[in-house]
Amino acid sequence: MPDHCTHLASIRDVTPSARGCEECLKSGDTWVHLRICRTCGHVGCCDDSPNRHASKHFHHTQHPIIEGYDPPEGWGWCYVDEVSFDLRDRMTPRLGPIPRYY
Repeated sequence: MPDHCTHLASIRDVTPSARGCEECLKSGDTWVHLRICRTCGHVGCCDDSPNRHASKHFHHTQHPIIEGYDPPEGWGWCYVDEVSFDLRDRMTPRLGPIPRYY
């Protein structure tokens, strides 16, 4: 496992797919924190949430990079390299206020 992310070039300026976890909003479920895919903009819930939709999105799409999203937390995570990194110098995409469901 590398000590740095080898997928930083895959980070894109994306449009968030929803104002909360896309799948949880559809099913009426709750989440703890949100993550945004920096490849396509999918918004999913974190691994502390019951449904773990952000991780499921990675396993389905292989999009490697997520960002802490609620509020923007200034960090990224690479699922492939299993490393975190600073994203404070990159603007986090926003649609508007994010509802809190924890």
